[in-house]
Amino acid sequence: MTTQVLDLSGIASIATPISNEDLAALCRHNPDLRLETDAQGKLIIMSPTGSETGDLNGELFLQVGIWNKQYKLGKVFDSSTGFRLANGAVRSPDVSWVKLETWNSLSKKLRQGFAPIDPDFVIELLSPSDDIKLIREKMEEYLNCGVNLGWLIDPRSKQVEIYRQGKDKEILNNPQTISGEDILPKLIVDLTEIFA
Repeated sequence: MTTQVLDLSGIASIATPISNEDLAALCRHNPDLRLETDAQGKLIIMSPTGSETGDLNGELFLQVGIWNKQYKLGKVFDSSTGFRLANGAVRSPDVSWVKLETWNSLSKKLRQGFAPIDPDFVIELLSPSDDIKLIREKMEEYLNCGVNLGWLIDPRSKQVEIYRQGKDKEILNNPQTISGEDILPKLIVDLTEIFA
């Protein structure tokens, strides 16, 4: 079991719901922790990912990033980026993508904090310490807030759960590639290294 210390510097008191300012301060003072809030504003403290999971997250981010650099249709974000979702939760998907027009509609000030937008696309990569039930609930939360496409990737079982607006969850067993469909046109992510 890993022990983490939460530095409360600059926070007068922890109250629910956690304000944007207090969450930002907590994140600044605790850069080694991943912090989110749920829709009720309760603080969620997650342990940092292990090295292997971080490498796999990097691979997924790289592939989506290369596609985005080629087509320039939006902005790609890594796992340290928090978004204030439509339900008020602040979540940090492992990889996320936002359409350019949505991103450009935000003021510079809103872009600097936890952007108050729901990404169009998210990836959650299941790590050994994750509770799959909680991650599935998070995927449903993303859909309920307006995310159009989400992938929950489990390297151990070599499965991908695909979440789409208005459709039932689809489960793929050991796919070699996965498509961004019409949300991220022409994106094909190679899962060979993820499932190796």
